[in-house]
Amino acid sequence: MFKRYKTDGKGRSLPVASIYSQKEHPIRNADIDKDALKAIRKIQNAGGEAYIVGGAIRDMILGRTPKDFDIATSLSPRQVQRLFWNARIIGRRFRIVHLFYGQKIIEVTTFRSDEENFEDGKNNVFGTIEQDAHRRDFSINSLYYNPSNGQLLDYTDAMKDFRKRTIRSLIPLSYSFSEDPVRMIRALKYQATTGFSLEKDVKKAIKKNADRIQSVSTSRLTEEVSKILLSGSSFPIFSNLAEYGLLQFILPCFSMYMEYGEIAKALQEADEKVNEGKRNGTPLGKDAVLAVILKPLIIFPDTQSMTPDEMFHEGFRQAKILISPMTPPNYELEKAVDIILQEMGIRRSRKSAEARAPHKKPNTMGRKRAAEEELSSAPSERRKKKRKKVKAAQLENKHASLAEAHDD
Repeated sequence: MFKRYKTDGKGRSLPVASIYSQKEHPIRNADIDKDALKAIRKIQNAGGEAYIVGGAIRDMILGRTPKDFDIATSLSPRQVQRLFWNARIIGRRFRIVHLFYGQKIIEVTTFRSDEENFEDGKNNVFGTIEQDAHRRDFSINSLYYNPSNGQLLDYTDAMKDFRKRTIRSLIPLSYSFSEDPVRMIRALKYQATTGFSLEKDVKKAIKKNADRIQSVSTSRLTEEVSKILLSGSSFPIFSNLAEYGLLQFILPCFSMYMEYGEIAKALQEADEKVNEGKRNGTPLGKDAVLAVILKPLIIFPDTQSMTPDEMFHEGFRQAKILISPMTPPNYELEKAVDIILQEMGIRRSRKSAEARAPHKKPNTMGRKRAAEEELSSAPSERRKKKRKKVKAAQLENKHASLAEAHDD
């Protein structure tokens, strides 16, 4: 390991980063997505800095297979877009680039400055890699890996936290969770999935700010809950959310039953099925996971006298209440209720939810959804411009005809 230094205003050399060589960390290029490696090589050949960053580095250090590979770069979004034919710029508060490779999306983010006022919301200014590192939420997500030379860059003493198995906030806790309450969910999720412990100050801040989670939009909470259900660690994560007082705001009805053994058993069963699906290459759908956790909670008043369709509607009604304010697509919840009924040996006569589901199901989680929303808005903007041109031409023709009539 060696140090990277910078010179301050008085001409003194100050250490700013620890740099680990390829032999000093477990990350290998063979474990990184090939398209991400090509993208980094292309950016670097164009004169920019580029690194694999964030959760992918965290997972590889822990010996896990990352789901996504994100890239951080010194190039602006517009410069990145010019390099890639498959690039789309998205975002309003802070512009980022999505590189599309079939169904896969690689996110490219420009280094962000830390010389802004978080509390005033001024947080979309480009900066240096050092500033970007200190803008990360937690230290375990702040490492940068350069595939070209195998070096791992640590600007925040993150490797010490890995050795201590500690989750430390990089953003001051006086406004970290008020700026973005979802960070509390992430902290507790990292605690459950890594086995690391939260720093005392982080624990206190979460308990103090737990009620702020109510200010998060329903769609965003739905996305976070969906990720948790499909993570394979829903039981420990939900247990953490309940312990710190967040679950009562995220899933009020469900939180009331967390202490019951049947619910704990259902969540553990769901995790086992999700992890088994990952191992077998047959990932479990959200409808199947919902069916597992909802089955112990849905009660039919009179199964003998109710028709299958009546039981379906009653089950769907209860399911909506139990997961409120979470709002997954109706067809997913309908499929979950159908699964529950089928396990009871009941099949309804009407067209099933699965048959009525759209052929291309909307992705309700993560970057693909954000990209699709951003891209879907683009054609509508073009249509608006086209309509304006048509109206202008019609007005011009109308004015011309009036002038011609006056001349006649």
